[in-house]
Amino acid sequence: MIRKFKSMLAALALSALALPAAAADPLAKDVFGAFRQSNGGPSGAFGGYSRGCATGNIQLPETGPTWQAMRLSRNRNWGHPQLVDFLVGLSQQATRYGWAGLYIGDMSQPMGGPMTSGHASHQIGLDADIWMLPPSSLRLTPSQRENLSSQSVVAKNGIRPSPLWSASHHAIIRAAASDPRVARIFVDPVAKVAMCQAERGNRAYLRKIRPINAHDYHFHVRLACPNQGCENQAPPPPGDGCEEAARWIRNRIDPPPPAPADPDYRHPRTYRLSELPRTCQTLVAR
Repeated sequence: MIRKFKSMLAALALSALALPAAAADPLAKDVFGAFRQSNGGPSGAFGGYSRGCATGNIQLPETGPTWQAMRLSRNRNWGHPQLVDFLVGLSQQATRYGWAGLYIGDMSQPMGGPMTSGHASHQIGLDADIWMLPPSSLRLTPSQRENLSSQSVVAKNGIRPSPLWSASHHAIIRAAASDPRVARIFVDPVAKVAMCQAERGNRAYLRKIRPINAHDYHFHVRLACPNQGCENQAPPPPGDGCEEAARWIRNRIDPPPPAPADPDYRHPRTYRLSELPRTCQTLVAR
C-alpha cells in the first residue's frame, strides 16, 4: 500500500513538472489559430508548406466582382500578396470560360502556421483551395457561404467524372497551372486523367497537376516560394504525370495491399511552437 502511494505521489510530481513546460511550449496551432489579424509587416513565407508561418499576409476581400471567399467564420481568407493577386486574376480568367467567377475556399490564417482543424499544409500563405462548383451567385450572404457546399467532379464509383465536370473546369485549371508562380496543383486523379485525355495542345502544364485523394470538390493551388527562408518542395517528376494519375484510378478498382503506417508521421496540429522555424517562434514572441 505504501509503495502504491509513493508511486502516485511520484506521478503527481511529474505531472506538475510537465504543466509549466507545456504552457511554456504550447501547441503551435493554438498560438497561430488565435490571431485574428496579420502583423501587417513586410510579406514573407517562412519554413515549409506544412511547418511554417507567414508575415505580412493580406486578406482576400470577402467579395469581389468575380469571386467570393467562402466559410468566413474560419478566418482563413489570408495569404501572401502574390496569392491574393493570383486568385483575383484567376477569377477574372474564369469568366472567359462561362463562369461568373470563383468560390475561394481556405487559404491561410492571418499569420499562417498550423491550423486548429483540417489542413496539414496552408501554413505559409501560398496555398488556396478553389471550389469546383461554378458560382450561381456572387452575392451570397455570410450565412449562405457557411451552408452552401461544393460538388464533386467525380462519380460515386470513383473512377470517372461526374456530370459536373466540364471543359470549363479543364480550362480554369489549365490557366492556373500555366501561371509561372504556381508550383503545383492538387486534384483528384479522375480530373487529372480527364485533362490528360482531352488535351490536344501543349501538355507541359500537366506536369504541375498532381493526383491526390479528397480533392474532387476543390482543387488546391500552391505557389512557389517568393523569398529566402521559405522551403520549396522538390520539383514534380519529369513528364506529364498522366500514367501516375491513371495508376491511382486502377488502384481504386483493384486496391494494392495497404502500405505500412509511417511510425514517425505526426500531423502538424501536434507540433509545438518550439518545433516551428526559429523565425516563426520569434514572430509570435514579439
